Amino acid sequence: MSRPLEVRDVLKTIVASARELLDAEYAALGVPDDHGGFAQFVVDGVSDEQWRAIGPLPRQHGVLAAMLHEARPERLADVRKDPRFGGWPAAHPDMSDFLGLPIRDGDETLGALFLANKRCPKPEGSCGFTAEDEELLSILAQHAAIALTNARLYERSRELTIAEERSRLAHELHDAVSQKLFSLRLTAQAATALIDRDPVRAKGELHQVAALAAEAVDELRAAVVELRPAALDEDGLVATLRTQIQVLDRAHTARVTFTGKGVRALPAAQEEALLRVSQEALHNALRHSGAAHVDVTLTRHGNGARLRITDDGGGFDPAATRQAGRHLGLVSMRDRASGVGGRLTVESVPGRGTTIEMEIPGG
Repeated sequence: MSRPLEVRDVLKTIVASARELLDAEYAALGVPDDHGGFAQFVVDGVSDEQWRAIGPLPRQHGVLAAMLHEARPERLADVRKDPRFGGWPAAHPDMSDFLGLPIRDGDETLGALFLANKRCPKPEGSCGFTAEDEELLSILAQHAAIALTNARLYERSRELTIAEERSRLAHELHDAVSQKLFSLRLTAQAATALIDRDPVRAKGELHQVAALAAEAVDELRAAVVELRPAALDEDGLVATLRTQIQVLDRAHTARVTFTGKGVRALPAAQEEALLRVSQEALHNALRHSGAAHVDVTLTRHGNGARLRITDDGGGFDPAATRQAGRHLGLVSMRDRASGVGGRLTVESVPGRGTTIEMEIPGG
């Protein structure tokens, strides 16, 4: 549990470990938010198809609320007979015996870990969870609290580092490039004033304008090179995308998911283009589309890669106006794709969501 650094990976490891350790059919872990729901909710023993059919994340009520707010274990022979039980969605698997307890760091409740349907060594009867199971789970929860706290501190540290780096680069851009552009403007104004009365001097000023513009372009290019995310070099594209999408999933009400399959390392320029296109597409989906779910997949495509960002938001008509394309950054995304030998396609229908796909050929 202490090995993974990303919070969601730690949560998955905790849940899978608890289910295996206590030989339960189902296990889940919910991390509470500040609004009576869960910021994250991880399950083990439920298929992806079942999970989608169940619907929205549960709220903090019933037995779950008791574990979170009263900070005590709950061991029940049949959760359905508990007076606090409020039922569950139609697609939810049927559960009976139940064991749950909070994961705590001092006075802070980090989450609620619970298991259901203890497997029996004998086919007849129900064995249920024992006091020994409860003690074993409490030991696991103590280790889980340490692992989860470490992962949260790691992610916060990384986010702070990114913010500090952006701030530093912003200051450098302001100090260097803006001064060049100011000089460029003054020189152009001087050339305009000299055009009629001293064409020779005006020509000299215009040469200076060209030189200043070239210097500004060089400094901008150097800044853009430095803006390449350090995480790409350190962790690679898949890990960088996964981390950024986990942050977005926590920060927005929409569910943001990521799947990366079989993608090999690509040239630096191609990886950066894929990252920037995904960032632009995610920004559009989360800020403008009203989507409840945004899904990002990165898969191997021949020797290259295919990036696909799909949302269930309001959609738009890609052919309606050129202005809409500029507003959503489609021109920039297409330029990034073509700049590394790839192509970008956009599929969207008003009211039926949007899919943006970028393909990169192999080297």
